[in-house]
Amino acid sequence: MRRGVEEKGLGQSIPDKLYYKIGEVSKITGVKPHVLRYWESEFKEIKPYKSQSLQRLYRKRDIELILRIKKLLYEDLFTISGAKRNIKDSPEKTKQTALQFNKEAYKKIFMEIKKELKEITQSLK
Repeated sequence: MRRGVEEKGLGQSIPDKLYYKIGEVSKITGVKPHVLRYWESEFKEIKPYKSQSLQRLYRKRDIELILRIKKLLYEDLFTISGAKRNIKDSPEKTKQTALQFNKEAYKKIFMEIKKELKEITQSLK
């Protein structure tokens, strides 16, 4: 038997493996397979890998997201659209975009590169 890893703050134990079939995800999360398939269509963040036989294979991050959606819908009583907004606006999603991006500086660099490319093009003619 594999040792489980407790999911962030939700008290659920997720077995430690690479992929999970929909039946396993259903048992782990307590969400029926038809509901999981519906949530897939509603929440673009849930993206199970589909094998050649079109069997859904979920990753641990998918299960963590499903547990979060379940909490939002069943415990916090969010609507589907409210849960979507909550997930979309969550700080977890913005980890990579948290880097400071100076649009004006990059625009200036882009314009310089464009100018240099035009000069190169003219010199090749």
